[in-house]
Amino acid sequence: MTPTPASPRFRAVADHAVQVEFAETLSDDAHAAVLALDLALASDPPRGMREAVPAYVSLLVDFDPLETDHRAVESSLRRLIQAGATVNRQPAERVVEVCYDAPLAPDLDAVAQRTGLDREAVIAAHLAGRYHVYMYGFAPGYAYLAGVPPALRLNRKPAPVRGVVAGSVLIAGPQCLVSTLTMPTGWWIIGRSPTPILLDDPARPFLFDVGDRVIFRRITRAAFELARKEGADD
Repeated sequence: MTPTPASPRFRAVADHAVQVEFAETLSDDAHAAVLALDLALASDPPRGMREAVPAYVSLLVDFDPLETDHRAVESSLRRLIQAGATVNRQPAERVVEVCYDAPLAPDLDAVAQRTGLDREAVIAAHLAGRYHVYMYGFAPGYAYLAGVPPALRLNRKPAPVRGVVAGSVLIAGPQCLVSTLTMPTGWWIIGRSPTPILLDDPARPFLFDVGDRVIFRRITRAAFELARKEGADD
């Protein structure tokens, strides 16, 4: 049976988790169901739940197998879904500054060539995107943003590039993210941001919450360097 927001699929994962799948491909309805269940779990977690991990169209519930089991957790999840939980919080709007100057945007010309746009048109298209945080993954603070305009959607590079610095603004397909660590990536690097994503706050370790809207704001190289210096001085 194909999962839907009204009739999700449940999967046992190892001996300590249950995954709820609301769809097989990305859709607004499926992700809304993920967010609604995540919020419901925050206020009414099943016994033994250790963590809920939302993704694009699914949610993973990790539990303590010494306290509960797959059947009990699935029963709790079905109850919450059948209760008709809805997203009742307004998503926050987060502003991320980005500089598109050549030294900080090594792939901008390549993106322009592949999309048939010039540099400024690529930048304008990126700034015009409607971005929402769909999930975290891969590395601490790696927030996957959906909303890259169709004109900029490119497949990943054939091979990853090593040593891509933190703060790089990356795109691939319909997704965008701001890297938080120096590491390899096969995504296209179109700018760099001085906006802190990893926060020195145990209660709020990352700038974004899943479901938040993200707006990119263009800054000059001078403003980028000043923001980076101020951040280093804090």
